[in-house]
Amino acid sequence: MQTYSAAFKARVVQRLMGPRAVSANRLAATVGVSQETLSRWLRHARSVEGMTGPKKRTPRWTGAEKLRVVLAAEGLADEALGALLRQEGLHAAQLAEWRAAAEAALGTPAPRRPSGPSPEAQRIVALERELRRKEAALAETAALLVLKKKVQAIWADEDDTTDPTRAS
Repeated sequence: MQTYSAAFKARVVQRLMGPRAVSANRLAATVGVSQETLSRWLRHARSVEGMTGPKKRTPRWTGAEKLRVVLAAEGLADEALGALLRQEGLHAAQLAEWRAAAEAALGTPAPRRPSGPSPEAQRIVALERELRRKEAALAETAALLVLKKKVQAIWADEDDTTDPTRAS
């Protein structure tokens, strides 16, 4: 039976745990230790604190820090909000809880997001539609004026060829 150092065991167990954990079967093939041994080390590490190193401590957020994050997240687009959450080490659910708690503490109702576009956006759309309609009417009027001038030019030429002294 081979003996392994505590540092080696800790590194291997660390690879079995955490966000990028590897299965014991896969790790057994890469490090040359049996799957049963790795599973035993993992069970032991979970029951005995200290083998895998210091435990991660969940940060304690003060009310002011929570409010700062809630205010910073207000009005951000999805990509920017995701970046903020990653930077602060939060989940969207935590942020939603903090926002609700802040609104409850301030005594303000939760803002309701309108299901459709805002009144300002609707007005802009209506104005743009009216502008397009008026531009089309203006283009049509300009075309009619050009045609009218051409017709007058054609008929005026015929009138010039008639004998002005001759009365009909």
